[in-house]
Amino acid sequence: MLSDNLLYVFLIAALGLAALSVNYVITSREREREYRNTRLKWLKEQSEHTLNALSVLKEVNCRGDIIDKLNQHALSLIEEIGVLAPDSELMTEVSKIKDTTDRTRPKQEPFNNDRAVRKAQIYINFAEKLIIDMANKGKMTTQLAHTYQQELYWLNVSMVADAHITQGKAMMQQGDKVAALTHFKHAKAMLVRAAVPQHQKRDRLVPLQALIDQLQPKKDFGPGALAETLDAYLKEQP
Repeated sequence: MLSDNLLYVFLIAALGLAALSVNYVITSREREREYRNTRLKWLKEQSEHTLNALSVLKEVNCRGDIIDKLNQHALSLIEEIGVLAPDSELMTEVSKIKDTTDRTRPKQEPFNNDRAVRKAQIYINFAEKLIIDMANKGKMTTQLAHTYQQELYWLNVSMVADAHITQGKAMMQQGDKVAALTHFKHAKAMLVRAAVPQHQKRDRLVPLQALIDQLQPKKDFGPGALAETLDAYLKEQP
C-alpha cells in the first residue's frame, strides 16, 4: 500500500514537472515571438526612415562620406531583417525601397514646392538625429558626428533658401514682384541668421542681394548714412 502511494506521488510529481516544462517552453516561445514582432516593427520603421533620408540626401547632393555612413547603417538594419524574417513580405518591401534609394541621383534644380521642401527637412532632421545616436553608440567619433551635424544643418538651411530663391524667380517671370521679393527676403533672412562662417554664405547672398536690389532699389540717404549694402555687411563679419 505504501509503495502504491509513493508511486502515485512520483507520478503526480512527474506530471507536474512535465506541465511546468511544457508551460516554460510555450511561454518562452511566446516571448520570443513577441520580441521578434516588436523588433521587426522597429526595424521596419528605422530602415524605411533611413532609406528615405538617404534618397533625400542624394537628391540635395549631400557629402558622399555622410551618405556612405548612413548607407552602412541601413544595410545593418536590412541584414537583421533578413535574419529574423528572410522570406517575409517586409524583407521584399524593404529591398525594393533600397533599390529605389540606390538609383536616386542629385536633382538638377532646387525643390520648387512647399511639400517637397517640408519632406526634405523632415528627413534631413532625421539624419542629423541618427548621426547623434550612432555617435552615442560608439559607431563614430564625437568629433566626426559634430562635423556631420554641421554639414547637415547647413544643407538644411541652404536647401530651403534655394527653394525660396527658385520660387522667387518663378514669381518674377510671372510678373508678381511682391511675391518674388517676399521669397527673396525670406531666403536672405535664413542665410544671414545661419550659424556658419560668413564665407560659406557669400556665394548665395551676393547674387540674392542683386535680385532684391533689382526689385527694390536702395534709397540714397546721402553721405554719412549707415552702410546697407551686402558687401559692407560681409566685410564687417569675421
